[in-house]
Amino acid sequence: MRMMGFSSEYKIRQRCTQCICYHNGQCPKKHGKFGLFLTRNQRFFGTLDGMLKKISVEQLKVGMYLKEFCGSWMEHPFWRSGFVISDPKDIQAILASSIKEVWIDTGKGLDVPADQCSTSEVQAQVEVEAQLHAAVSTPRDTAPVSVADELGRAARICRQSRQAVMSMFEEARMGKAVDTGAARQLVEDITDSVARNPDALISLARLKTADAYTYMHSVAVCAMMVALARQLGLDAEQTRLAGIAGLMHDLGKAAMPMDVLNKPGKLTEAEFAIIKTHPREGHRLLQSGNNVDPIVLDVCLHHHEKTDGSGYPDGLKGDDISLFAKMGAVCDVYDAITSNRPYKSGWDPAHSLRKMAEWANGHFDPKVFQAFVRSLGIYPVGSLVRMSSGRLGVVVEQKGKSLTTPMVKVFFSTNSNDRIVPEMIDLSQPSTREHILSREDPSKWNFKDLNELWSGLSDSTW
Repeated sequence: MRMMGFSSEYKIRQRCTQCICYHNGQCPKKHGKFGLFLTRNQRFFGTLDGMLKKISVEQLKVGMYLKEFCGSWMEHPFWRSGFVISDPKDIQAILASSIKEVWIDTGKGLDVPADQCSTSEVQAQVEVEAQLHAAVSTPRDTAPVSVADELGRAARICRQSRQAVMSMFEEARMGKAVDTGAARQLVEDITDSVARNPDALISLARLKTADAYTYMHSVAVCAMMVALARQLGLDAEQTRLAGIAGLMHDLGKAAMPMDVLNKPGKLTEAEFAIIKTHPREGHRLLQSGNNVDPIVLDVCLHHHEKTDGSGYPDGLKGDDISLFAKMGAVCDVYDAITSNRPYKSGWDPAHSLRKMAEWANGHFDPKVFQAFVRSLGIYPVGSLVRMSSGRLGVVVEQKGKSLTTPMVKVFFSTNSNDRIVPEMIDLSQPSTREHILSREDPSKWNFKDLNELWSGLSDSTW
């Protein structure tokens, strides 16, 4: 079945929901459960639900089933999605947030009127693929060393960086002037590691504990800012400043009440209002130091701005937001949604990129976001994937110039539903006959050693 209004390379096909085979509606394993799947040039991109629609928040009505928010969980006041809207106050709370669109399930609640605009799941899937495909069209830089060679050094840098950032925040809480010059060596170490292999440090920094989130988040954003600066072709000085800006971007959290900052649950509206003051507080703290570069100040103040003007603290739009602040926005969101928090587990890296691609219009600068995807790969290190052979594997390294042909360690057979002897597969090699069929949701498989499988480290949280 072809989709009206879209390129003929996109098609909807019926497949078995368990083994994802075609077989014209007849599964050879007789699973018996079929669903609609979006494909592009015979490649599988995901399941479809004809009842799902993406609508503007202004279209919400009491009686609609809110399936999902189009934004991270930090941007709205609800503990969960997946409920029938029964109280007009819920709609008002959504309208007051920075969320602009939501998914509704018309099979479980009211639909939008026929004369109102909405986006079907098919259209949304195609738009996401277009965002990611645009990033694939430009080759990424090749790394001078392998992930395995860099992981040990990256782990040491993570441990040292956590302690350094903790000390920096503590000094800021005590009212001492912030010395960005002292952060130079740390940023140089992080920059050197990213230059050797960006996957190692960026992936390790993601494995932070909930308690260490505030500190390791700064380290992770620093590393991603450096990798993104390199991808964008910025010079050495600009790359160094991007790294310092990433390290300092959340300094304002040092001025937040500890009970609010470390609250093991969703923030109230009043508490969120307090947290939203951290960019200005960070800017104030940095200004108390000596010779702080304007780029560092700008990223600290404006890393929560969005291109449609719905961000904070100044509601800047489009070109009014600097390149470096746009970079900070993308890096900040990615690390936030992939990290474990006291009240929510982080999303899988590949899933996070797809969700960010869904939100990209209005949230992120397209050029910056596509460069960010190129710096990580369509399937970042640590992503759980299903191979065309039916085996499951975890991405361990980006290889070659293609974003879709990483090195994968396969370790599980869906045919036998059992572990197999791990095997490394370099998808960038012409002789390799396998390819990635789809990303897999780690929460459905509950592999306790998934991080150890790709990192080789038994204790890789900070």
